[in-house]
Amino acid sequence: MTTKSDIRFTRPLYTSAEAARIVGVPPSTFASWAKGYVRRRSGKRDVAGAAVVTALKAPSQMPSIPFIGLAEGLVLAAVRKSGVPLQRVRPAFDVLARELGVEHALASKRLYTDGAEILFDYSTKPRRAGAAEVGELVVVRNKQRVFTEVVEQYLRRLEYAKDGYARLLHLPAYTRADVVCDPERSFGSPIFARGGVRVDDVLDRFQAGESLEDLADDFGVPSADLEDALRVASRRAA
Repeated sequence: MTTKSDIRFTRPLYTSAEAARIVGVPPSTFASWAKGYVRRRSGKRDVAGAAVVTALKAPSQMPSIPFIGLAEGLVLAAVRKSGVPLQRVRPAFDVLARELGVEHALASKRLYTDGAEILFDYSTKPRRAGAAEVGELVVVRNKQRVFTEVVEQYLRRLEYAKDGYARLLHLPAYTRADVVCDPERSFGSPIFARGGVRVDDVLDRFQAGESLEDLADDFGVPSADLEDALRVASRRAA
């Protein structure tokens, strides 16, 4: 597959901080995913980690994360929420990229359809680097090999194009509203699936004094969805 002309891979849409807010992790966490990190330890060897989400070259403070990097970040956010430290599961994702034979494995549908079985097979092979860590991502229920529930739930928030890569992302922070990121609409900004308006535009007009009823009428977004968006925004601002 070529990604040279696909805006999901080539168009920088988000700063690292914006991507962090969308997937629900601290900005410093997403920055380390996008740029890698080196931790200096007095009297000990430095600890380093390579970048794990797709980022493009860009001037400081300018968007550098394409949509595909945001999708990768969503999956990593699920791993983080599961409680397994990323440095312990990096070997697992290295295995997936190699065994699946695809670039951007974290944003590929094959992570969902084939990945669990690959991880299980890998985790059952004794004394291989990363085996125990991989095992923590996989559970066995009724002889089925599946991701842990939290990772599976996040993966279901991705919709995939015919090429098998993510094309739409349903944000996990909302309980009532369906808020999505679509690289083909509003430059990838979060929008209400019903109404198609940018969430930030609605919040700006509410903060300027307009009522939820008027906004619902203007944008075709149910009042309950608007209230959900306000709840999420206020929680982030706290």
